Amino acid sequence: MIKNKAIDMDFDRDHIWHPYTSMTQPLPVYPVTHASGNRIFLQTGETLIDGMASWWSAIHGYCHPVLNQAIVKQSANMSHIMFGGLTHQPAVELCKKLVAITPSQLDKVFLADSGSVSVEVAIKMALQYWLSKGIKTKQKLMTPLKGYHGDTFAAMSVCDPVNSMHSLYTGFLPEHIFVPAPQSQFKNEFNQQEVTLLEDYFKQHHHHVAAFIIEPIVQNAGGMNFYHPDYLRAVRRLCDQYDVLLICDEIATGFGRTGKLFAVEHAAIEPDILCIGKALTGGMMTLSATLTTGKIATAISEGEAGVLMHGPTFMGNPLACAVACASIDLLLEQPWREQIAFINDVLATHLEQCKQLKAVVDVRTLGAIGVVELASAVNVEKIQRYFIQQGVWIRPFGKLIYLMPPYISNEQDLVRLCDAIFTAIKQYHY
Repeated sequence: MIKNKAIDMDFDRDHIWHPYTSMTQPLPVYPVTHASGNRIFLQTGETLIDGMASWWSAIHGYCHPVLNQAIVKQSANMSHIMFGGLTHQPAVELCKKLVAITPSQLDKVFLADSGSVSVEVAIKMALQYWLSKGIKTKQKLMTPLKGYHGDTFAAMSVCDPVNSMHSLYTGFLPEHIFVPAPQSQFKNEFNQQEVTLLEDYFKQHHHHVAAFIIEPIVQNAGGMNFYHPDYLRAVRRLCDQYDVLLICDEIATGFGRTGKLFAVEHAAIEPDILCIGKALTGGMMTLSATLTTGKIATAISEGEAGVLMHGPTFMGNPLACAVACASIDLLLEQPWREQIAFINDVLATHLEQCKQLKAVVDVRTLGAIGVVELASAVNVEKIQRYFIQQGVWIRPFGKLIYLMPPYISNEQDLVRLCDAIFTAIKQYHY
């Protein structure tokens, strides 16, 4: 490890605007000097067990030698080259891998910068598809409430319009069609009335709907809702029946997080467009991809524009593509299904104790995700400070305290994360 210069926390507080934080009354930030495995090391001396996988992306942990070496090796050739009119081996290799591991009909790959941008691209694909076919009435999207798809403007427009952090922009964003959030839970019986209600929306709006966009199986930042696979199956059937494209946003769920390589596999369906990001590079660099079918790609390419109207400067960045290839290989070479099942068993067993606390509404797990839902919102500043004192890194939001740890986490560390949640709730009487 190279010794770092001390972090200027005064400058940080006065000049750096952190995510979802006030500049006048900022939440505390904690200075990190380095990270390794599933450990985060603070300038103030604390060592933290990571329960967040760096916003769900660092599935192999930090400073993994295979991923580090992939970046070093690629940097000796080129760190970046424009993707317009040029191509390179890391991008070709990555797209081969993605076509091989995603649903079979998805064989066209558009590389982008971030998860939000991959959603923007997916929306453009859907709209351009219908325009290319001469259908100008399909300009709306349909999506469930409680959804979250990113922070850019088109992505925000399909996030929950009331409960999301984007309600401030109501009136500026395009207005789309929201259906009730899935109710039947993943491990419970499916209520067929949900399909009846859903079909009513399709009957009423399908002439104006280009695509239905949904996070498969897990609605993540919108409330960690683990819903029944039959709901997703119904969406796929209704999209086919009413001539609507299906966009599945697997930015958070892709690459094993739910116990399947991709969450659509729980329902055995294939989307028309798939968005992936976060764990794509193992949390090493920003990169995303939007995959679609030959049918959609051909229609857009033969339409009036003749091209997909999008082209990020850092599209197909060689460093990011190289480390993404290494991350995918690293995941698939390991018994990742068994590891995810192991993590789930530990989380399910040790978060169960939280149910005895009056402030707890629900405890649920799926794959390498554990969620404790409270009756009221947490005080993030107080509970974050407590977690630091306990030697763990957990970042709650709203009424949820949740875990999405790196896949390399062992039983002892997972138990410590679970126990810290239990004692934090007990300590602050949430």
